[in-house]
Amino acid sequence: MSDELVIQLIRDAFYHVLLIAGPLLALSLILGLIIAIFQAATSINEQTLTFVPKLALVFIVTVLALPFMIGTMKTFVLGLFQMIPTLK
Repeated sequence: MSDELVIQLIRDAFYHVLLIAGPLLALSLILGLIIAIFQAATSINEQTLTFVPKLALVFIVTVLALPFMIGTMKTFVLGLFQMIPTLK
């Protein structure tokens, strides 16, 4: 197994992690920013005000995006398994 192949596999793994987790993290960040602006405008300093909506949003988006996430992981893992016989 060459160094270039290992680097390519690691690069592909990071790409797939970002592809799967990126939308969840981005939506959570956007919702947190909106709630922070609302809290600053209304002077409400409640910690659970940001936690509960973010938790609900991540749960809903995960349920909706689960087929895409599983398909992406399945494609990547099957590609890895198909490479095993060719490695030396």
